Parts: sequence; C-alpha cells; structure tokens
Amino acid sequence: MLNPLLPMHALSIPTWMIHIASVLEWIAAIWLIWRYGQLQGDRTWYGLSLAMLPALASAMCACTWHFFDNAQELDWLVTAQAALTVVANCTLCLAAWQIWRAAKPSATNRSETSATDG
Repeated sequence: MLNPLLPMHALSIPTWMIHIASVLEWIAAIWLIWRYGQLQGDRTWYGLSLAMLPALASAMCACTWHFFDNAQELDWLVTAQAALTVVANCTLCLAAWQIWRAAKPSATNRSETSATDG
C-alpha cells in the first residue's frame, strides 16, 4: 500500500541506496582506472577514466531529478541524461578502442620478434 505522506514518485530507501551506491562505485572506478594508468605508466587508461565522466554526469542528472520528485520544471534533466548517456557510450567505445590499439603489437615489433626467433 502506498504511503499517503510520500509523493507519488518518491523512491524507496533501498532504491535510493542503489542509486547512491552506483554513483559512488562509478567515482571509485574512475579513480581506480586513473591510478592503474599511473602505476602502469600507460596514459591510454587516463582516457578511459575521463571517458567515464559523461556517464557519471548522466547518473547525477537522474538522481537530481528523482531528488526533486521528478518535477516538471526539471524535465530537461531527462533530456540531458539521455544525451549524456549517448556521449558516454561513444567516449567509452573510443577509449576502449584506444586501449586495444595501444596494446596491439605493432608491425615493427612483430617483425623484430620473428627475426630473433629465427
């Protein structure tokens, strides 16, 4: 049964816990990936952590909209969330491709390895 004291769109406490935990996990993942790049001396990992920022902003749009009970004045946050999600998907794809490309052995490395294997 719905609690008449709560607004119709109010999220339950467990749902809020999931929303907040997801945002905190995403922040931790961004930081951990950045640190991994530092420890490995591989700057391509920095790109992945930066590519995660639009997804974090998207999540914050959703939390903000829900916090204010899905107020119609803030409907633009839904559009911003959708746009940021598209941007995030593209930036994450590009960052993953750059990591893959950097990890792929170059043609000169393969020919040097083949020459020494002889």
